[in-house]
Amino acid sequence: MIDVNGDQLGIVAFREALRIASEKNLDLVNVAPTAKPPVCRIMDYGKFKYEQSKREKESRKNQKVISIKEIRMTPNIEEHDFETKLRNVMKFLEAGDKVKIAVRFRGREITHTAIGQSVLERMAKAVEEISMVERSPKLEGRQMIMILSPKQS
Repeated sequence: MIDVNGDQLGIVAFREALRIASEKNLDLVNVAPTAKPPVCRIMDYGKFKYEQSKREKESRKNQKVISIKEIRMTPNIEEHDFETKLRNVMKFLEAGDKVKIAVRFRGREITHTAIGQSVLERMAKAVEEISMVERSPKLEGRQMIMILSPKQS
């Protein structure tokens, strides 16, 4: 058994431990039930749960949620459209989000996957200063997918 200050009181009978806890108006909490003998602690359980939830909220506040943004293109994309997509990709990466770039093949375009791969590699080369390729271009069904993530600074 462990008391309020963290000092070990040694092996104490269950009824005796309950009596000591009730005298101090505190709770008897079973900390390690599988240990031989089981370890109990005298503490204010309500206060403990409150502080624990406060710590969890604080840690959630400091977390950064990374979302995946998606950009879709075709293998025969025009230069101006490519530059517009490139600006969007840069904006997403600078905001700290991952970007999934998909080249969709329609009809007979699927026979020319090399063109789609060159479009994806061109995009990766254009943003290589601010990003790194997390997943290289890979054909999945009728679309080729590449994932870019922002560089850690």
